[in-house]
Amino acid sequence: MPHRRTVTASRLAVTGLAAAALLAAPATVASSQAASSSPSPAIHTDPVVRRHHPSPSHFTHGRVDNPWFPLRPGTRFVYRGVDGRARVSDVMIATYRTKVVDGVTCRVVLDRGFRHGRLTERTYDWYAQTRAGTVWYFGESTTTFDRHGHVLSHDGSFTSGVGGAEAGIFMPTHPHVGPTYRQEFLQGQAEDEFTVLRHGARVTTPLVASRDALVTQEFSPLEPGILEHKYYVRDVGDVYDVSVRGEVAHARLVSLTHLPRR
Repeated sequence: MPHRRTVTASRLAVTGLAAAALLAAPATVASSQAASSSPSPAIHTDPVVRRHHPSPSHFTHGRVDNPWFPLRPGTRFVYRGVDGRARVSDVMIATYRTKVVDGVTCRVVLDRGFRHGRLTERTYDWYAQTRAGTVWYFGESTTTFDRHGHVLSHDGSFTSGVGGAEAGIFMPTHPHVGPTYRQEFLQGQAEDEFTVLRHGARVTTPLVASRDALVTQEFSPLEPGILEHKYYVRDVGDVYDVSVRGEVAHARLVSLTHLPRR
């Protein structure tokens, strides 16, 4: 996944009536388990879709409204879960800011990861959508911190068009089962890929329930011991992430609010 943080780096946004319904839901942690008919933890071996992003004129200048991954500026998403024995949370804000990366105007998303309540990672992610509806991931600026708040590294950071880095497809217009997509690329730093496993999955979180979720599988040749499934709900986005290979880890959406533009 872009900006891999095992399963605690979730991406979500909401639009339209779905957003209004979720914002009205109670923002509490529930013990309900997302679940159901999870696909087997095997990595697809289909050829990886690798292509250069279209020219800037094909993009929407910062608007991202793909129904499987809509980014509504000002929405704040909170995920909570576990990573091994640690309690983790992730706060993501689809900001009102845009940034031009590799000639394309991208939506800036601020993502902060916490472990036992301490900030461990802060990332600015850059997403853009073509007029046809495909969401591309153009890079990230990542900073990790130790338990005292001191900077540890900027590992994983990359910018499309710089030093051999390339943008990748984050969500197709019409995600079909089969193809494997490269989400990002900077050799040795960012090589995450994903494939669509199935439609029509059942998922339940504190804020949404669906019998028609999209399930994707994310993995990276840089971390062969980690395999993750993500559940997406149409017009909502990513609602539940679970590790199916590697250390026990999962995260689910527990709170959703909207921040006014300042």
